[in-house]
Amino acid sequence: MRWALVKVVVAVTVMVVLAFAVPLGLVVREMARDRALTNAERQAAAIDPALAITTDRTQLERAVASTQAGADGRIAVHVPGDGGAGGAGASTGVEIGSGHAPAADVAAAARLGKAFTLTVPGGYALLQPTAVDSGFAVVEVYVPEADVTRGVTTAWLVLALVGAGLVVGSVAIADRLGTRLVRPARRLATAARDLGRGDLGVRVQEGGPSELRSAAAAFNSMADQVSQLLANERELAADLSHRLRTPLTVLRLNAASLGEGPAAEQTREAVAQLEREVDQIIRTARAQRTAAPTASGCDAAEVIRERMAFWAALAEDQGRSARTAGVDRPVRVPVPRAELAAALDALLGNVFRHTAEGTAFAVDVHNGDDAVIVLVSDAGGGIGDPATALRRGQGAGGPGSTGLGLDIVRRVAETTGGDVALGRSVLGGTEVRLRLGLRPRDGRGGRGHRVSRRGAGWAAGWRGAARHGFRPQAPRTGERPSKV
Repeated sequence: MRWALVKVVVAVTVMVVLAFAVPLGLVVREMARDRALTNAERQAAAIDPALAITTDRTQLERAVASTQAGADGRIAVHVPGDGGAGGAGASTGVEIGSGHAPAADVAAAARLGKAFTLTVPGGYALLQPTAVDSGFAVVEVYVPEADVTRGVTTAWLVLALVGAGLVVGSVAIADRLGTRLVRPARRLATAARDLGRGDLGVRVQEGGPSELRSAAAAFNSMADQVSQLLANERELAADLSHRLRTPLTVLRLNAASLGEGPAAEQTREAVAQLEREVDQIIRTARAQRTAAPTASGCDAAEVIRERMAFWAALAEDQGRSARTAGVDRPVRVPVPRAELAAALDALLGNVFRHTAEGTAFAVDVHNGDDAVIVLVSDAGGGIGDPATALRRGQGAGGPGSTGLGLDIVRRVAETTGGDVALGRSVLGGTEVRLRLGLRPRDGRGGRGHRVSRRGAGWAAGWRGAARHGFRPQAPRTGERPSKV
């Protein structure tokens, strides 16, 4: 498209240049010829006063030598004899200089009394008749071809350079115009290719002609719609884990309190089987989610208060004390609300699942410059092998595993460039550190695609959060769900 436009502009410019340059070149040549002949007429007119006074050879030779053309030997004077005025004897008069015109043409000029120009070898000859006593004397001025074409070559060269400059300028302008047309089209094609490869964040800058701007706006609208549809899918997947895991955890805890007996054992086995099936469903749903991060975010403090209020009912039934810190002011994180709620439910569900009744737990938030750290701590017995638990959190499940919960948390952290780590809490049990990055990741997946373990160092991080002004507060006691 770009080169096609350049070719069209070049063709049009060449035709316009030729349409003007060729006639202008011919006009320049004619002007040079007219200039040379006009100068020859002036040289011939300079002899007329001398002819009007005398026909003496000496006087006439002196008059011819006083002119530039005469000094160059390019003027000849033909004066007829006394008896040959305008007749055949015109050639027997005084002859000054060597003429170039044929004698017949000189005689014709004398007979007709009219000036004219004729072509002679090497140039042109101007025959200018002048009346004298014996008839008409003819002044012949020779004009060499060099005088007739003087300056024509230079003028033609200038015209050619101007024409070439116009063609080059038109190519440059056409190239710039073509770039303005092609660049938006290329951006649109590149964005469509990137969207097809799964980059949901790609958008096209609207620019160029109105048609391409309309196409870019339509593409952006389509990309927004696709992103919204996939965001809805991710929200449904997160909502699935929230809706199924939370009541299933409560059901399992209730089944554990049924005591001994065949019926109780069968109930617990059924609950375990149901939990495995639900885990498999959730894993399948999460496997179908796109890896592209979403641009939406939420208030982590509000989500934590809401989920702590939800779990407060079960904590009250089991005699657990719960506290929060750092949730008294907004803490924005680049994570959808549903996904953060699912991650918190997974962590809190693990607390209820793997610690005895009456075990205290806490959720603390530390808001840094480039990351938000969420610490979920309990006063239980801790995790004997944190490295194994983290490996399970990357998909390697097993009996009594917390793999699915940590997998949900890990995925949420990685979408922001953060990570997950396990350590010993200040309450004496397990502390799960969820770090949510606040800066955009790079194209290779960001700085947080890893899961690390730093042991008791996260206890110092919790104490550091407390030093930054976070104070525990009681969970909100608004509308609470009943025990499942």
